Amino acid sequence: MKTHFIAIGGSAMHNLAIALKDKGYQVTGSDDAIFEPSKSRLEKKGILPEEMGWFPEKITSDIDAVILGMHAHQDNPELARAKELGLKIYSYPEFLYEQSKDKTRVVIAGSHGKTTITSMILHVLNFHQKEVDFMVGAQLEGFDCMVKLSQDNDFMVLEGDEYLSSPIDLRSKFLLYQPNIALLSGIAWDHINVFKTFDDYIEQFRKFVASITAGGVLVYNEEDAEVVKVVEAAENYFRKIPYKTPEYEIVNGKVHLKTEMGDVPLSVFGAHNLLNLEGARHICHTLGIMDEDFYEAIMSFKGASKRFEKVEREDKGTLYKDFAHAPSKVKAAVKAFNEQFKKDKKYGFLELHTYSSLNPVFLEQYDHAMDGLDEAIVFYSEDALKIKRMEPISPEFIKEKFKNENLRVFTNAEELHAYWDLLDKTQGVFLMMSSGNFGGLDLTK
Repeated sequence: MKTHFIAIGGSAMHNLAIALKDKGYQVTGSDDAIFEPSKSRLEKKGILPEEMGWFPEKITSDIDAVILGMHAHQDNPELARAKELGLKIYSYPEFLYEQSKDKTRVVIAGSHGKTTITSMILHVLNFHQKEVDFMVGAQLEGFDCMVKLSQDNDFMVLEGDEYLSSPIDLRSKFLLYQPNIALLSGIAWDHINVFKTFDDYIEQFRKFVASITAGGVLVYNEEDAEVVKVVEAAENYFRKIPYKTPEYEIVNGKVHLKTEMGDVPLSVFGAHNLLNLEGARHICHTLGIMDEDFYEAIMSFKGASKRFEKVEREDKGTLYKDFAHAPSKVKAAVKAFNEQFKKDKKYGFLELHTYSSLNPVFLEQYDHAMDGLDEAIVFYSEDALKIKRMEPISPEFIKEKFKNENLRVFTNAEELHAYWDLLDKTQGVFLMMSSGNFGGLDLTK
């Protein structure tokens, strides 16, 4: 099969391209910019474009599938050529469904926790050498590629994202998967640039639950009121399995899960991660993994990339980076950090980086998000606001919305870096929350 990727360099797209190459497909692609690690990984597989840019001449009538990434625009010249030739154009999730429509599809969805839960499931299955196809949005230890597609595996585990499928397909990605088994971890308003009201956002999850196949299974977080409302209002037939935060205690800085089989020591921490773990346990149970085997495997799970990921620093200081940027994610991360490091001086840095997080309406959701930290710092770039064509936001406005008078606010990367350089990283513990990089801050030094 001959496939062509428009915007091949994306974190999800390049993984799919590599998976198809490994499957024996003929793969080509284009992009206007490709960064690491995508660049090296595509080059290693021999599918890195020779030059950057869009080339309509690459689109030929013998291509079986054109896969369109969200990074491309509607007026992309390669897309126009593909339409002209009448080629089959797939969004990323649409193509994944085509690859898995004859398998049992397990879809992990929710505003937060879905990457970690998916990673936990894959870690357990990999530990016990249970082969499944999969797609997850973060790098996981022990996996070379975060997409796997095979002819023989009976199951496919998919991280289900509610964001849009492609520039020409404005459905939420997870609506294309039609899960046989699903998990819903939580609902908290996100992607405000696309879903203008909270109800519009919730509607995507109503549709997701409605898309579960007849007689399927839904594992859901019963501690989330919005999730419970969506599940109770569903009219289609499926089996419902609720879950909640399990009992645990922290002994000498290490989390121990309380189970019927005794205490299970973990490498992750935070109540939200233990809630994620419980959801993963239920999903693994539906896949034939007994609790004893689940706990044996989960003890060695260290987390997904950028999810409470410990950074190895030259000075041996204690620093974690976390992908948290939406309000619910920030609140959960800060709460877990405060609980884990009660006796230490705690520094929390948050970068407001995305369209949503910089939206004045959305900023209302950050109230008290940084409470409990000894030093709370928020950074956003005034230049980024200009590039995004957004109105200026004052530091005073940020402090007001966070309801934290002691908040330090930086709008200039150089000033932030100067403050960072003055801190002794061996004194205290540091939590760095961002989907960006704090204006190029090197967290290892």
